[in-house]
Amino acid sequence: MVRPVECHTSMVWHSFLCFLKRKVMEFQKNELYHIYNRGNHKQRIFFNEGNYIYFLKKIRKFITPHCEILNYCLMPNHFHFLIYADERTIVNKIIGKQEKNVLSEGIRNLLHTYTKGINKQNHLTGSLFQQNTRAKNVSGNNYKEICFYYIHQNPLRAKLVNKMEDWHFSSFRDYIGKRDGNLCNMKLAFEILDLNSKTFYADSYRIINNEEAQNVL
Repeated sequence: MVRPVECHTSMVWHSFLCFLKRKVMEFQKNELYHIYNRGNHKQRIFFNEGNYIYFLKKIRKFITPHCEILNYCLMPNHFHFLIYADERTIVNKIIGKQEKNVLSEGIRNLLHTYTKGINKQNHLTGSLFQQNTRAKNVSGNNYKEICFYYIHQNPLRAKLVNKMEDWHFSSFRDYIGKRDGNLCNMKLAFEILDLNSKTFYADSYRIINNEEAQNVL
């Protein structure tokens, strides 16, 4: 017969394992995901232009080997990516005697190494980002198009700029030909999202209401 205290401990442990399982990011091949996180307690995560550039370098090292980035936006206290999961994304590897998804682990390494650099810069300790990075599947209906435009509109919605092309830390300038960036697979984005090159600029400024925005968060 199981003693009450043992039963209670078992139930708590089971609940804890279920909690951890819910927090694990899972990816499916040929699906689109909105990946985002923000500063702990909504604090800043980028303090100068060099920080944005440093973060983008970390993205190339830890994220691009495992998926295709369709677009992105780095904001003073948070970031957004729209990624396409392919055969590389769904790979699991044994890391520290545990089976882990390579992209999920790449995101963890991105945030960990970036935090380490910022803490050294600012003579701080502790976490910089919120504990759990979100990965929302936006493949269904018209969510993927809304998500794409929503990500680029972030600086405009936050009233940081009057035009999206004035914000240097997103992929919008690449898409309209004002910068020759290669972090995003723009060709793939036009194909998957059925973007119209002739109306792209006007489409990008289409007003996204709060209800539509909530569907991609």
